[in-house]
This record gives sequence, C-alpha cells and structure tokens, in this order.
Amino acid sequence: MAAAAHVSTSAVEPDRGVAIRSGSKSFAMASRLFAPVTRGLVWDLYTWCRHCDDVVDGQTLGHGREPAGADRAARVVALRHGTDAALAGAADDEGPFAALQRVAQATRLPAIFTRDHLDGFAMDAAGRRYDTINDTLDYGYHVAGVVGLMMAWVMGVRDRSTLARAADLGMAFQLTNIARDLGDDVVAGRIYLPGQWLAAAGAQLVPHESVDDATAARVAPVVARLLDDADRYYQSATYGLPHLAWRSAWAVATARLVYRDIGVEVRRRGAHAWRERVVTTTPAKLARVLQGGLEATWTRGPASTADGPSRRGLYTPATLAMLG
Repeated sequence: MAAAAHVSTSAVEPDRGVAIRSGSKSFAMASRLFAPVTRGLVWDLYTWCRHCDDVVDGQTLGHGREPAGADRAARVVALRHGTDAALAGAADDEGPFAALQRVAQATRLPAIFTRDHLDGFAMDAAGRRYDTINDTLDYGYHVAGVVGLMMAWVMGVRDRSTLARAADLGMAFQLTNIARDLGDDVVAGRIYLPGQWLAAAGAQLVPHESVDDATAARVAPVVARLLDDADRYYQSATYGLPHLAWRSAWAVATARLVYRDIGVEVRRRGAHAWRERVVTTTPAKLARVLQGGLEATWTRGPASTADGPSRRGLYTPATLAMLG
C-alpha cells in the first residue's frame, strides 16, 4: 500500500531526525531509506516514543537512569495528558508532543495505539512481574509491538493482517532487547525473562544486583530460548514486506536484519553476553542495507506473493480487533 500518499510533500526538517540518530544507531541508518515524507513521520513518531521512554526512566535519549524511587506513575499520567492533547491538535510546543501531533494529523493515527504504548510504560512504573512467557510477550507488545503497528500505519498500512506482521517485528525487536540488556535491566531492578523459565533453569536474578558469572551461565540457555521465540516473530514479520511501498519495505527489511544480528551475537557469546553491550558495526549495517534492498525486491517476486503461513501461536494484539 502506498506510504501516506495524502501527506504534503514539503521538505523534511533536518532536526526531525535528531532523536533517532542519538537514541538508536541501529535504526537510524535504516530509517534514512524511507521516502522523504514517510521518513519525516517515522522520525516524528520515534521522537515521541523516545521521549516517553526517557521521561519514565529518567534518561536522555536512552542514556543514564534515575535511581529506583522516582515517581514514575505520575510521569506516565503526565505523558497521557500530553499525548491526549497532541491527538486533539492542542500540543503547545515544538517538542515530542508536537511531533506526535504531526503524525496524528497526517495519518489519523488511532488513539488506541498510543494508549497501548503508554500502558507499557505504566507496567514498568508499577514494577510488574513477568512469571510466564505470555506475561513477557504482553509487555513486549505494549512497549514495542504497538510501535510496529504505529510505524506501519505511518507507512500507509491499514489491513489487519499486515498490521499483525508489523507488530510481530516490534515484538522480535523487544525480545532481542531483553536478551541484550539483561545485565543492565537487572541492575535497574527489572527482570523481563519469564520467572517460570528462570526457576526451571535454577537461575535466580536478584533485582539491583549485578549478574555474576555463575548466574550468567544458568541464564544463558534461558536467553537462548527467548531468542528462539524472537526468531519466530522475525520470520513472521517478513511476510508483511510485500504489502509495503518498496522503499518502506527496504527500510523495514534492513532494520529487521540489523537488529536480528544483535540477537545472533548475544546467543554466540552465551554466558559472556553481558560483559559489554552488543552492538552492530557500521560495515555490518551497510551490508544489511544491501541485503535489505534485495529482500524487499525478492518479496515482490512471483514466488513470494502469498501472505505467508498462519500466525498461529504468536501473540495477537486485541487492539487489532477494535479497528474499524
């Protein structure tokens, strides 16, 4: 489906990409592959998402973290008020809420998507426990799967089947994040791995304490299991590519390849995965840009026109059933 064809084709302001360039080097390169109008709206949406995350965690563009006692619940309430104002066209600044307002006005972004996303931050603010894989997947949808929905909406997608594939990609990204950031998250008091999986592996993660070598050895198979699930979502997301405009498919395919590489490296390092942050090098990203272009083209071939296999067994957002 053509990407947001009804939006004005005015030039994209250079500063609209500041947040994504500073907050996510993994996604910044891929985002430049979008057509100009779509790119500007993608950057705007990222700016709002990044702001919400930063406000709740007391970070700046994803860096640093406030100590655990900050009143995060009140911050989520303030974010809801600012978001509602933006969706009503009443954002009163040129910051992240104004960015969301541009997205909403250009695409008629469903308010339920933004509410779902803010519900994810509320889970963090409340210190929710994740005992089962379904608990972890529910969190993954709210903090990242719904971002996939919103990004696809910005790209012009309206059919529920393709939106579900977009949510799958967001889920895969979040499961990869959980695997990569386990050490930092535990120190911050957050444990997203399913408690049942950890118990079965004889692994005990203690909030606000570093993961020692013995614990890392027990946790590594649990993380590998989570990455197996991530791969299922990455695979499912591939079948959404034919339904995007070609440049959007190129950008999404590239982001998928770049981020999956992080999970591959976490798996390869095993118990040593959390000694230093796993990153993807610039040459590796450039190679994935080329591969992403080929993948976006291949998905338009005669052998790849099907919608793909059933999503049976994958998390399906209840929100999709509420769309008109």
